Amino acid sequence: MSRPESSSSQPSPSKSPPSPTPSPWQSWRENGKVIGIALVLSFLVRTFIAEPRYIPSDSMFPTLHVGDRLVVEKVSQWVRPVHSGDIVVFEPPPQLQALGYDKNQAFIKRIVATEGQLVEVHDGRVFVDETALNEPYIASPPNYALPRIQVPEGRIFVMGDNRNNSNDSHVWGFLPTDNIIGRAWLRFWPGDRLGRLI
Repeated sequence: MSRPESSSSQPSPSKSPPSPTPSPWQSWRENGKVIGIALVLSFLVRTFIAEPRYIPSDSMFPTLHVGDRLVVEKVSQWVRPVHSGDIVVFEPPPQLQALGYDKNQAFIKRIVATEGQLVEVHDGRVFVDETALNEPYIASPPNYALPRIQVPEGRIFVMGDNRNNSNDSHVWGFLPTDNIIGRAWLRFWPGDRLGRLI
C-alpha cells in the first residue's frame, strides 16, 4: 500500500534584501583611502626605489640631451658599490653649496674614478692609474690639464661627457659617495631614444 503524498509544499527561497546604497560620505571616505594609499606608495617608491629626472643642461651631451627624461634607480647602490662608468645623480657637494648651489639642486655626471685611484688629464686624454680611458661617448677631448691626484676614501671623481662644458670634479674636486641619489638607469623620453643608459 502506497504512502500518501504530503500535501505540504516546500517554502520558496526568500530573496535577500537589496544592498543599501552607500551614502556620499561613505563613498568619499573610501575614495579618500584609495587616494591616500596611492600617494603613500608613490612617496615610498620615489624616495627609496626610483624617480624621474629631467636634464636641464648639456653637460652630459652627447649621451644626454637637454630635455631628456630619465628614471633614476636608488636600490642597486646599496647592493653593489658604484663603479667607473656609472652615470649618477647627486646632491651638490659642500664645495658647491658654499658657492650658493641649493642642496636640492641635483647634478648628473659619469664616474671616472673611485676611491684610491689616480686621476690625471693631459694631451686630450683622461688617465686613471696611468692608463688612458677609452671614451667613445664624450663630445670632444678635454682641452685642459689636471695634475695627477688620488681619490680619497669615501669619494669619487665625476666628469660630464661634454668635457669642455661641464662643472665637474676637475673644477670643484671630489664627490662624497653619500651625496649620490641614484644611478641614471633608463631614458624614457623622447621615445625615439628610449633605452638603457651606459
